Amino acid sequence: MNDAIPLLFDGPAEAPVTLVLAHGAGAGAETPFMTAFAEGLAARGRRVARFEFPYMARRRADGRKRPPDRAPVLLASWRGVVAQLGGPGRVVLGGKSMGGRMASLLAAELEAEGTPARGLVCLGYPFHPPGKPERPRTAHLAALATPGLILQGTRDPFGGEAEVAGYALAPGLRVHWLDDGDHDLKPRKASGRSEAQNRAEAIEAVERFLAAL
Repeated sequence: MNDAIPLLFDGPAEAPVTLVLAHGAGAGAETPFMTAFAEGLAARGRRVARFEFPYMARRRADGRKRPPDRAPVLLASWRGVVAQLGGPGRVVLGGKSMGGRMASLLAAELEAEGTPARGLVCLGYPFHPPGKPERPRTAHLAALATPGLILQGTRDPFGGEAEVAGYALAPGLRVHWLDDGDHDLKPRKASGRSEAQNRAEAIEAVERFLAAL
């Protein structure tokens, strides 16, 4: 990709590693969810960069909803962002749902090329389409050597706790479960948990993960 991809930064510019967060399929980089994670980690001294895939950038420009770009375009965008930020060794790949899935696919590709990223953070991983557990999206996760953290709600329709327990995941890929969380990590009121509590717990888990890299 020849043109620079616009990036939205939070946190100190001098940080040695940047966590890059890509958005999910239906909403862009500046949702309350994405902003909460970026600002929460920035407040802990972490550098966070957010970007939008081409279809979402076009939607922002003209207001027309459109489906996500195909995987090769999404991955090309990811590669462009990584290059802009100094290469795989300077970044932790991450994202919400589809953005995190594409980040994990790129992590596997970079490993195969001998230039692995520093780490991987997925905020609500789409282990399978809702209601279709027979269509897992996990094959590349079994052999992933890049250290990884997945933040997942226990009742996520894209992969809950009982389902994910049956998947073969790489030893260096850890799943942190958020109590009663849905795909946005949001619990029900009856659970006694709040969305703010689950987000705070998730942000703290990401901070611990980044500190250990």
